[in-house]
Order: sequence, then structure tokens, then C-alpha cells
Amino acid sequence: MRSMIDTSKPSPRRRILLADDHSIVLDGLRALLETSYDVVGVVTDGRALVLEAPRLRPDVTVIDVNMPSLNGLDAAEQLRAILPHAKFVFLTMQNDPNLAAAALRLGAVGFVLKHSAASELLTAISEVMRGRSYVTPRLRPENWAVRDARALQYSKELTCRQREVLQLLAEGRPMKEIAGILNVSEKTISFHKYHIMEQFNLKNNTDVVLFALKQHLIPA
Repeated sequence: MRSMIDTSKPSPRRRILLADDHSIVLDGLRALLETSYDVVGVVTDGRALVLEAPRLRPDVTVIDVNMPSLNGLDAAEQLRAILPHAKFVFLTMQNDPNLAAAALRLGAVGFVLKHSAASELLTAISEVMRGRSYVTPRLRPENWAVRDARALQYSKELTCRQREVLQLLAEGRPMKEIAGILNVSEKTISFHKYHIMEQFNLKNNTDVVLFALKQHLIPA
């Protein structure tokens, strides 16, 4: 006996979560993606992303690399510990191969420049859902075997906690606020700041901001 397939019900569409702190960009991304996917949520900073993604369970998360509070790469790394099969496509204004290499350390991800998103984002999402990486052709080095070296150049041997503290300091947040965000004492934040400044020979708050810029933790 032949089984009958009910074609009256549409197949479920893939779920997309958007993470970007620019409302104009979010509006454009939503308009681009809603014809093919269900946009199940929007967040505007990295810490909100870490909280919302486990609840919303998107098939793919489209993330701006430079977001306030916690940058996109570090947010994605934290999410991987919670959702091992999470899939990511990163958007950025920065055409930096080192940054792309750092993203690829997370596995099969997409890496698209924002000004190419209209033509490349749908392809990147499709590739990532198939378990394959997509890097915009504008950045693809001849040999991605060097990506670990490039990623090390990006990370500069900062620990995950140091990266969090450095970003928040560079955003101009007071010690007390940073301690509250990270749920630690002000003394702990002061300890991290001291060691970051010692380790990288930073003399003042201006050096801290410039170093965070070089680390791509805050936007230029």
C-alpha cells in the first residue's frame, strides 16, 4: 500500500537568529532573509546572544563580529560550549584574514563582509547548514593551512577572561559595572587589568583602547 504524503502543509523553514547592534543593518538582514528563513529573534549585544540562543535554538546565528559588551567571536565560542552543534555566520566591516582565521577555529562557519552581505549571505548560510565553511572570496588566502598561525596573531595570547575584561574596559565601563557584568569582584577586575597592562606594556587607558582596537574587540 502506497503511503500518502500530505503536501498541503509547508515544510518547516530553517530558523535564523540575528545579532547586530545597528538597527539599520538588522532591518536589512531581516528583509533579505525572511523570504527564505524564519527570523526567530534579534539581539543587539554579545551577552544577550549567549542568553537568547539556547532558548531560541536557531539553526544558524548571523553575528556581527563587533558587538558591545561581548564581541561576536567570543560570544560564539561561549555558545559552542552550551550548544555544541550551533552554526554561525559572521558579518564584519573588517577585511582582515587574521580575523577570518580566528572565526574558522570555531569549525564550519561563514565569514562575510557586510558590504557583500546582499550577494553572499544566503550562500554562506546554505554552506554552513551543510557543514561546510564559507569565506568571502575577497579574503580567501591561497592556503588556509596557515589559519592557525593567523588566528594566533589575532588572539595575541589573551585568555578568554582577559578578552572580556579588555573589551569592557575599552568601552569605557567603570570597574564596578564590569564586575557586575562578569559576576566577580572589583578586585578581580583590577587584577585582570593590571596583568593585561603589564603583559602587553600598556601605559594608560588610551593604550588599552588602542590595544582593544588592534584585537578587533571594539569597532574603529
